[in-house]
Formats: sequence, structure tokens, C-alpha cells
Amino acid sequence: MAGSSTQGIKTVLHPVSDLAKAKEVYAALLGVPPVADSSYYVGFEAEGQHIGLVPGGGPQGMTTPVAYWHVPDIEAKLAEVTAAGGTVKEPAHDVGGGRLVATFADPDGNVLGLLQDR
Repeated sequence: MAGSSTQGIKTVLHPVSDLAKAKEVYAALLGVPPVADSSYYVGFEAEGQHIGLVPGGGPQGMTTPVAYWHVPDIEAKLAEVTAAGGTVKEPAHDVGGGRLVATFADPDGNVLGLLQDR
């Protein structure tokens, strides 16, 4: 199949109802303190993975964890997955530091994320 490859799933965001409680559980699970710790996002780096906690599912209204596939060209990959039957949920947008993210749904409604670092 032609198209651009991915760099794998390196980021998973989890919606949480109680950020303080969740932060303690994930710190215990991962064995490391958070690298980002704010009222709207707590992020951990562990073994090459980024695990993020988003209170209330954040502005995107996540209701389940979302795995983010890292890609070299987010617009090209969005075009490929929509041509194959995916539906864009959240178009590519900058979340700071040159990082672009987008989400799409597969034909069964499962939400998947794409992430591109510039």
C-alpha cells in the first residue's frame, strides 16, 4: 500500500475526572514524576512513551483514551485515512511548540490521533 509511514504510537492521552488522584496512580504505575504538571494537563515520559492526563477530556471532549500515531506529514496522513474511509474529528492544529495534532474516527467510530512535530 502506498503512502507515508508512521513512527508508531508514542503518545496516549487519557481523560480523567480527578487530575490529582489520577496523577498519583500514573506516577505509581510509571515510576516517574510528571514532566508537565498544570491544572489542564499532566504529562509523563516513560520508556519513550508520552502519557498525558486531560481533566474532563479537555476541549476535544475525549471520553476514552486516544492513541496518537506520530507521523512526518500530518496533512498527508489525514488525506490518506479519509480517502480510505476515516472521518476527521478534529482537523490538524498547533498545540504549541510546533506540535500539530489531529483526530479521526475509523469506520466503527474508534477515535485515533495523529501527531507531527515540526
